[in-house]
This record gives sequence, C-alpha cells and structure tokens, in this order.
Amino acid sequence: MMIYVGSDHAGFELKEALREYVKGLGHNVVDVGTFSDANKVDYPDIAKEVAEKVRDNAGSRGVLICGTGIGISIAANKVRGIRAANVHDTTEARLSRQHNDANIVAIGQRTTGSETAKDIVDAFLTTDFEGGRHTARVEKISAMENGQ
Repeated sequence: MMIYVGSDHAGFELKEALREYVKGLGHNVVDVGTFSDANKVDYPDIAKEVAEKVRDNAGSRGVLICGTGIGISIAANKVRGIRAANVHDTTEARLSRQHNDANIVAIGQRTTGSETAKDIVDAFLTTDFEGGRHTARVEKISAMENGQ
C-alpha cells in the first residue's frame, strides 16, 4: 500500500519513527516533510500536501502528526475526499476505518507515545471499511463536501 506521511516540527520525531515502522511493514512510504524539527513549518501546508496525494492516489492512506493531532486533522479534512481521524488508541483507529472509511490517521506527538502510535498505525492500516449501514453515512459526508 502507498502511505503518505507528514508532520510539522512538533511531530517530527514521531513521524520519523512511524515512517520507519511503516516501511518495515512492507508499505511504500512517501515522506512529504518536514525534514527537521529545527525548521518551523505550518501544519496546514503539510496536511494539504498529504491529503491531496491520498485523494489523488486511490487505495493509498496517510499518516499525519503534529503536537496534538487536532490542527493537522482539521486542515486535512478541508480537502475534498478526505476523512482524517485524530485518534488516541487502537480502538479509535480501527473504528475510524470500519465505520468512517477514514483515509488519513492523525496522531499527536505530545499526547501519544511512540509504541502506542505504532499500534494505532498498524490497526489503521490493517482494518477494512465494513460498508453496509456505514456506506450511506460516508456518502452523506461526501455529499456535504459538494454543498448538498
């Protein structure tokens, strides 16, 4: 699977750990930055780049990290076709995929330890969308993006 990863400076260390972890799982990983915690970057810029790549490459997923995961997930969700979930544990990661067909997971470096973050990413990448009754709800979200 193609996985796009990105973080601002406040999520750099966790992004580096997760990038290597996801590569070790055998996925193709594209790192859009930031490439140092010394350079201050704005999380909306990183969120937009990852979100557009996920949107434009069917079947891919994204992993975004900032200080809390909140700001970067809000920004990613502004891109049409993106359902980014800010999660804190494996249950939320699994349910974001099963029920919401989330295509990006957002994690906070200040709020989530690296081992928990690895477990979150693993659950996110290995869980499928259940469809069924959830399909109509996801379709309603998509319709909202189109002003319906």
